[in-house]
Amino acid sequence: MAGVGHALRIASATHTGLVRAHNEDAIGWNAEIGFVVLADGMGGYNAGEVASGMAVAVLREEMNRQFDEWNGHIPRHAEQKDIEHLLRDKVVQANDYIYRAAQSRPQYAGMGTTLVAALFYDNQLSVAHIGDSRLYRLRAGELRQLTRDHSLLQEQIDSGLITQEDARLSRNKNLVTRALGVDPAVEPEIHTHDTRPEDIYLLCSDGLNDMVEDERMGETLRHFGADPQLAANRLIQAANDNGGKDNVSAVLVKILHPFPADDGWLRRFLSWLK
Repeated sequence: MAGVGHALRIASATHTGLVRAHNEDAIGWNAEIGFVVLADGMGGYNAGEVASGMAVAVLREEMNRQFDEWNGHIPRHAEQKDIEHLLRDKVVQANDYIYRAAQSRPQYAGMGTTLVAALFYDNQLSVAHIGDSRLYRLRAGELRQLTRDHSLLQEQIDSGLITQEDARLSRNKNLVTRALGVDPAVEPEIHTHDTRPEDIYLLCSDGLNDMVEDERMGETLRHFGADPQLAANRLIQAANDNGGKDNVSAVLVKILHPFPADDGWLRRFLSWLK
């Protein structure tokens, strides 16, 4: 893949919020390889901050190391299933790292973190997520949630016990059914989506979507999407204006133009011959 970084504009913002004493969210990215990650930690005595920080650090380091082995770009023979397997493998490594730290240090017992991580390549992205941190996409003015929460609330919605409107008022918003670092084994949910120029992708912690309705988030991205950093700042401000009851973080990725793999010209040529 020839320098996906030139096709992406990445911006981020994070804030402790107006209630919490510490920010247990963590964010990171490497634009040159098209990798972005966000984690929202949980656990007492600042252990959540440790877990989310570990998750982001391990994933970023492991992805950088992998791309160094690949001389900076995904091999031409790599297929979608290979990229998804890579993401799964790196998430499992991060889970093992956090779980072992929690087991060996009493002050970290029970710590864990949600996670959403995306790798952009060959005009698509593969996303891995665990818990209720989310990935949204704004395309042609329409905001769509691409991940599905691993939470008690989502299970209640899926089973028809409560409606989406009831969910916004529920006290069970923060009860996740899957988290990184809590158990010795974890299974991230992984999906791949196509990308288009002018798409805007939003990775966020629940401190944003719990405080700001999807409609308002979409409106913000439509109005300020030309400046992703301004849009990210506006989203954080909106969460705090609505009470700021949790840490809040957002990472925005805007697709500037196509980023086909190195052999994209060959596929186009073969397609033309058919």
